[in-house]
Amino acid sequence: MKRLLTLTLFATAATAGAQGNLTFVCGAQADWCQVVANAYKKETGGEAKFLRLSAGESLARLRAEKANPSFDVLFGGTGDVHEAGTKEKLLTFYKPKAWNELYPSLRKQVNDAYIPLYTGALGFAVNDTVLKKRNLPAPTDWPDLGDPKYKGLVAMPNPNTSGTAYTMITTLIQIYGEDQAFDLLKKIHNNVPRNGYTRPGSGAAFLAARGEVAVGVTFLHDAVAQNVRGFPVRAVAPKAGTGTEIGGVSLVTDGPNAAAGKQFIDFVLKPETQKLAATVESFQIQSNAKTPVAAASPKLDKIKLIDYDFGKWGDSATRARIISRWTKEVFPLPRR
Repeated sequence: MKRLLTLTLFATAATAGAQGNLTFVCGAQADWCQVVANAYKKETGGEAKFLRLSAGESLARLRAEKANPSFDVLFGGTGDVHEAGTKEKLLTFYKPKAWNELYPSLRKQVNDAYIPLYTGALGFAVNDTVLKKRNLPAPTDWPDLGDPKYKGLVAMPNPNTSGTAYTMITTLIQIYGEDQAFDLLKKIHNNVPRNGYTRPGSGAAFLAARGEVAVGVTFLHDAVAQNVRGFPVRAVAPKAGTGTEIGGVSLVTDGPNAAAGKQFIDFVLKPETQKLAATVESFQIQSNAKTPVAAASPKLDKIKLIDYDFGKWGDSATRARIISRWTKEVFPLPRR
């Protein structure tokens, strides 16, 4: 009887662990996803495997697998991907246990269309060492990035893969109007070296940190992360104003293990889990109001933020049109 009881308990524990297993798309920094996956296993016994993809790549993968998804959750990535994924029924809205603990302002901004996971503001990672060697001032606003004196010194992500870049383009449109924004993007393109268009948004901060360029367009928390790691960069918010991201976490429609997906979403919204981000130098403002804000995180109340229209710019057709226009009108231009 004792042996039978032992075998039964073992089988029950194994089944529980298997039921908690899931696979998620990591739209945030890989080390953040890893520390979350480790903590999930420690608390639940379930395996949480992930694949790191940029925002645009995440959406493309979900579209390609619509008939037979291999993922249960999309963790992180800019809001346009979560908005588009929900509207295309690639993602299914799930109301988490911590819903009422999330900042009401974040939920209101996304019109309760998806679950906010974190927020951050767009800006520049500026390497003053590179600028000093060239006797150049630091840029302080968006038009500065198109000034010929910064030729070869500006990095930005590619909107075909990066949600950061899409946020940048739509931010410029909301500040200057679409045609004027694209005129500025063409000027900026002339200052981007051949290796200066990066796949992830954090890549531009990486290039600036290592002195390959002087300025990288990125989310400010990624610039802060490079500074904390000891690189000579600082975060600069554009004077005219800047856009924000509200990164999300969403349940994949008809994923292989929806129950585990929901359990994982509830887990990552806990303050104890969200605090893990700062331990791996991810300095976004976390969505749960009970989560302490890391000391190094950018102070959003000190930055001029535009009233970013998440619903409009998260629309699939709008997103596709804007990215296509950049790809056709800006990217092929020869550098002068």
